[in-house]
Amino acid sequence: MTSKTDSSSNQPSTSEPQDARSELAAQLDDLLNTLSNKFAGVSSEIFAKMDEMSRRLDNLEAQLKANAEKNSASK
Repeated sequence: MTSKTDSSSNQPSTSEPQDARSELAAQLDDLLNTLSNKFAGVSSEIFAKMDEMSRRLDNLEAQLKANAEKNSASK
């Protein structure tokens, strides 16, 4: 009455760890793509705000220069 145990039922098959690895790799790829897209969006927003700030500073500089010329001409 010796019972034979199937060793393959007690141990995971070799494809299961590979499936887990490929699933983890796919999830990591998705995460990295999401982070990359968010980073690109934030970078675009920062550059847009810097451009707007640059335009505003240029306008302010031009107004200050015009006021300085106006004040020096009126003296």
